[in-house]
Amino acid sequence: MISFRNSIYHLILMSVIAVILPLNLSAQEEKPLRVLFVGNSFTYFWNMPQLVQAMGASQGVSLEIRQSTVGGSNLKQHWLEEKGTLTRRFLKEERWDYVILGDHSLSTINTPESFDLYAKKFTELVRSIGAEPIFYMTWAYKSNPLMQPVITKGYQEIATELDASVIPVGPIWMRVKELRPDLNLYFDNKHPSPDGSYLIALIVYQTLTGNSINQISNRVTTIDSDGEKLYLSFVLQENAVFFQQLVTEAEIQPIKLEKE
Repeated sequence: MISFRNSIYHLILMSVIAVILPLNLSAQEEKPLRVLFVGNSFTYFWNMPQLVQAMGASQGVSLEIRQSTVGGSNLKQHWLEEKGTLTRRFLKEERWDYVILGDHSLSTINTPESFDLYAKKFTELVRSIGAEPIFYMTWAYKSNPLMQPVITKGYQEIATELDASVIPVGPIWMRVKELRPDLNLYFDNKHPSPDGSYLIALIVYQTLTGNSINQISNRVTTIDSDGEKLYLSFVLQENAVFFQQLVTEAEIQPIKLEKE
């Protein structure tokens, strides 16, 4: 009798485990990858981080994206918590998988020593909390395309030294200007237009995931807190196709997004 009862208990226990285990595994699989953008207005113009998250959602990629951004700020100010930045606190208080680091657009040109120093400080901090840094390479001002080689060189060199990845926005941006001078990527002399932010989001998303971007909609949407569709970006279809093709042809080396 005892043996029979033990058998029944064992069967019930195994049945419960068989139900619960897949649910737990499913919950783990659905856990979003958490990405923090650190930067300034070159990051947040026209909802660029939200565009990346929405592009992921449209392809079933669960990204939870947050930002620590203050207009005109550089990495030194983020490190020292100046201009109201709280980046180091965000890094230490929450779990992150990847941290995208964007310095001021003139840092590689006017203060290269500071650029290198705080890139190294943030890289050390980010890795100490179990995340991986990614550098956000910016673009030249509309009035001075000669800025780009210096910007590109600065980001490439520090990324190589630190064995980190780079999101190569600047070179692709300049290629757009070369091939399609009719397109205005600029809102003013330096900030991105809606078209520019859409292009940036494609580059960031391609770098993060390696997924095909050819089916990304030219009208990127999300769902607001009331469950209503919210349009984040409108780009002409022909321009979206051009951007997608150009980013794809850039053959960006994607980052391996893996959860622990």
